[in-house]
Amino acid sequence: MSRLAIDGGDPVRTEPFPAWPVFGAEEERSLIEVLRSGKWGALDGSKVKRFQERFAAFQDAKHGICVVNGTLALEVALRAAGIGPGDEVIVPSYTFIATATSVLAVGARPVFADVDPQTMQIDPASVEERVNSRTRAVIPVHLAGHPADLDAIMAIAGRYGLTVIEDAAQAHGAAWKGRRVGAIGHLGTFSFQSSKNMTAGEGGIVVTNDDALAVRVWSIHNVGRVPGGLWYQHESIGWNLRMTEFQAAVLLCQLDRAEEQLYRRQVNAAALSGLLVHIDGVEPLAVDSRVTSHAWHLYLFRYDSAAFGGMDKSMFIRCMQAEGIPAAPGYIPLHRNRAMRQALWEQFGVKGEDIPSCPSAERACDETVVWLPQSVLMGTSQDLASIAQAIEKIQAVAGQRQQAK
Repeated sequence: MSRLAIDGGDPVRTEPFPAWPVFGAEEERSLIEVLRSGKWGALDGSKVKRFQERFAAFQDAKHGICVVNGTLALEVALRAAGIGPGDEVIVPSYTFIATATSVLAVGARPVFADVDPQTMQIDPASVEERVNSRTRAVIPVHLAGHPADLDAIMAIAGRYGLTVIEDAAQAHGAAWKGRRVGAIGHLGTFSFQSSKNMTAGEGGIVVTNDDALAVRVWSIHNVGRVPGGLWYQHESIGWNLRMTEFQAAVLLCQLDRAEEQLYRRQVNAAALSGLLVHIDGVEPLAVDSRVTSHAWHLYLFRYDSAAFGGMDKSMFIRCMQAEGIPAAPGYIPLHRNRAMRQALWEQFGVKGEDIPSCPSAERACDETVVWLPQSVLMGTSQDLASIAQAIEKIQAVAGQRQQAK
């Protein structure tokens, strides 16, 4: 019987997958240009303005307003939409905690909807079940770079008069029915945090096609000023949430690489799916036929422990990591998150037992969904083959052990 690396055997691979972020002389020149200009802030320089325009166009949006990070992009979008105390906002349970904490930050209550187990995107039926007289907005998250069902979400929003804020933190370049995400809803937000497919270490942007919402976003991120107004003319409450010229200098170079990197991820994701589809017990997540561009920030697949001798998901991931594959378990559903449950109790008097369950999100977390980071999709065909090889090795050993019992 061959030995798994976790048991002291030789790992499938010892070389790391491609490093992230990707950068070069272009970023260095752009940063030095800002440094030597002495114009380091967005108020004085030109790079933030240029990046806003280019990124908005890249995402098929009319307006883009850069902010300090993706979390605050969500909060600014919520404030621009007039969301505040007494309101409820529906978010998927299977998402990063910032989607919900941004709602808490404006004094509103996040309400958790379940996800579609085939795509792991927010389930429109679950959203509609959660709508009530206090619901003001819904935040579909384009998890892993796969757009949520925006046709269904926009239809629900139209029926109930809701604002749609797309959380596109992982979806740079993603498109739904030929149109890139972000401004399909009323507002959309992106992140440029270190792991993202386009990064400056930190940073975020709000995009929209609505002129009035764009003005409100601009004012909120610029200390309540108004376009064309006096320097000390503050017409509403706002904060200094402006991006620096250094971040924009890097992001302009990252944007130049975006299309090629997007294409590489898509080609490699298709190749990896082609390898995994032949292995019993693992299954690539479905891609909705209306998705015309998947950003592939993450590669997710379903795991069936029955095909691995009953090995649970957590042990499978530990085995994969020992074999040199950076597999990860993914999110803990937010409706089960201790900090979130405590906040709902303290701020809204919501008891844990009164929070609706999200069984698809729970099963994904506990049993079935495994993550691979986008860096694995930046590699070679040999890199992809090593992932399938590791899975087959683990499965073979698990099967042998089951037979030996």
